[in-house]
Amino acid sequence: MSSKAKTKAIKPEGKSTLTPQLRFPEFRDAAGWKPVTLQEASVPVTERVGQRKLTPVSISAGIGFVPQAEKFGRDISGNQYQLYTLVRDGDFVFNKGNSLKFPQGCVYLLQGWGQVAAPNVFICFRLKDGYSNGFFQNCFEQNQHGRQLKKHITSGARSNGLLNISKETFFGVEIPTPSPAEQQKIAECLGSVDELIAAQARKLGALKTHKAGLMQQLFPREGETQPRRRFPEFASTGEWEEKRLEDLAKRRSGHTPNKSYPEYYNGGIKWVSLADSKRLDRGLISETEIEISEEGIENSSAVLLPAGTVLISRDAGIGKSAVMSVPMAVSQHFIAWSCKPRLLSNWFLYHLLQNTKPVFEMAATGSTIKTIGLQFFIDLKFRVPSLPEQQRIADCLTSLDVLITAQAQRLEALKTHKKGLMQELFPSLEGFEA
Repeated sequence: MSSKAKTKAIKPEGKSTLTPQLRFPEFRDAAGWKPVTLQEASVPVTERVGQRKLTPVSISAGIGFVPQAEKFGRDISGNQYQLYTLVRDGDFVFNKGNSLKFPQGCVYLLQGWGQVAAPNVFICFRLKDGYSNGFFQNCFEQNQHGRQLKKHITSGARSNGLLNISKETFFGVEIPTPSPAEQQKIAECLGSVDELIAAQARKLGALKTHKAGLMQQLFPREGETQPRRRFPEFASTGEWEEKRLEDLAKRRSGHTPNKSYPEYYNGGIKWVSLADSKRLDRGLISETEIEISEEGIENSSAVLLPAGTVLISRDAGIGKSAVMSVPMAVSQHFIAWSCKPRLLSNWFLYHLLQNTKPVFEMAATGSTIKTIGLQFFIDLKFRVPSLPEQQRIADCLTSLDVLITAQAQRLEALKTHKKGLMQELFPSLEGFEA
């Protein structure tokens, strides 16, 4: 590829042409890309499902096609089913519902489904000959359509959650497009990266599945007194003993310093709050969104907890847990446990809490915001083995977590690589959309 050509936009006779920063050698001297409307590049798909028995689908931003029964817990097509649009592999569908990832709606290409039934409020279309599905799908992934559609949206979503975007407006979207050969080359390049990303995602999923299955074997099931699988050196050590967690670890409730006093915040003490939910369930927690000060500690019921303390969320993100890598305080949304060193391993407790998450979710009560009451934690009991067996189990599961983290980082690196590659393989649209 050549990176000598820089993105440019010129407008002879009012028509834009654009050139990407990076082009394959055989297209180095080719003409600039020309904007093509979706009306020029595609034909609408309007065939009704009728009496055919097909899977009713919806579209989720960032995921793509999902069976309605999976997304909503049931088939919601009802009497409208026969009016649904018949979509075949190779067709595109635009869902004009807004989302964080695609505020102006998302477009996905149907692949590997055969035929499905799509709600008739979606806009369906098929590309004409000379236009590459893979190329256009990557354009939609970049939200090229959304950046143009936002100029036409004058109000929020309607009562059905869909934006007020007409078919005429949507098909007026312009996609800068090179020759069919260059489209195909770009699609093949990015498709190979997509295959690597999918393979990496499968590896990560397999590791997570393996860990989940192993945890079910390494911890006793409800009503059992010992696990189904034990390490050889502990095979004949007998049943695990049932004990109250409060007898094995010191429980601390969290607190929030008075927000009316700015001096109680930004003082360098890490404070775990609801904003850190995404940081939990990853083993160690070392950073927080918010920090408090020593004054905040001194003038509230907040407590600075030592590194190694295990915390668990009692409401938002119920059952999510982590081990503190440095001293921290926590908000009232969390319960923290400082393990007694001779009785309980903090990493064993972390994995035990992970394995017990379904129990915590069932224990939560409330109509709008569910939470777990303090008494539940006071009464909480677990079966635990000797400290050496605890540590052996914790070491095993923690080593798996290390592998999972490494695989997750590789997956993110591949996604970042593709994003950067796309920025170079496609022209910058700055100035083009104005």
